[in-house]
Amino acid sequence: MTVYFIGAGPGAADLITLRGARTLARCGVCLYAGSLVPRELLDECPPGARLIDTARLDLDAITAEFVRAHEEGYDVARLHSGDPSVFSAVAEQMRRLDAHGIPYEIVPGVPAFAAAAAALGRELTVPTVGQTVILTRVAQQATPMPPGEDLATLGRSGALLVLHLAVRYTDRVVAELLPHYGADCPAAVVALASRPDEVVLRGTLADIAGRVREAGVVRTAVIVVGRTLAAEQFPDSYLYSTGRDRTAHAPCDAGA
Repeated sequence: MTVYFIGAGPGAADLITLRGARTLARCGVCLYAGSLVPRELLDECPPGARLIDTARLDLDAITAEFVRAHEEGYDVARLHSGDPSVFSAVAEQMRRLDAHGIPYEIVPGVPAFAAAAAALGRELTVPTVGQTVILTRVAQQATPMPPGEDLATLGRSGALLVLHLAVRYTDRVVAELLPHYGADCPAAVVALASRPDEVVLRGTLADIAGRVREAGVVRTAVIVVGRTLAAEQFPDSYLYSTGRDRTAHAPCDAGA
């Protein structure tokens, strides 16, 4: 058997990848984050599959379900919201599986920051304005941040910041970023990205905290701060530039 860590996407059931849906459809056991993963996705599970909501389970209990499925010979779909590579608590689960000699694979998903960018109708990297995106969070009521990864330090870069798990502390985020980005810096909050009840708040560092309070947003949201959110006057990307030598070897990636 194999445990498949599947990125369920940011919220909309149809944003799971084809590979994720096909994997889910052949697993006899599914562990899912009940408060975050859309219930419609469970309809993809095969008839008779054992469905386990992990919302109230600790790591030991989750590991016990993996071991049970392994002993019974069932593949496991471990559904996580967004993409497993970011803020998913997958690393410690894989460490437990390694200790038990249980094989696993990761199936990527659409991350929350990508869904937020889509909701905002923005590209997060814009030529000459910003080419760096930092994904981070704050340490309030969570594991402490490593040295050098506090907002004051990251903010000195001026790069576009995407903060997960931080919307309850928007006032603190604003206070720490104001010295580096300025009150007029574009900021946005996207809650429940891609879902029918999606909330999109646009503003600046001067007013975004107030907008969050007025909207009553307290969870399942990302904060985005950076100049690319409002960039309008910028040169075309080199990839499609009329000045580019079309006979030259094509670049590996779309770049500025």
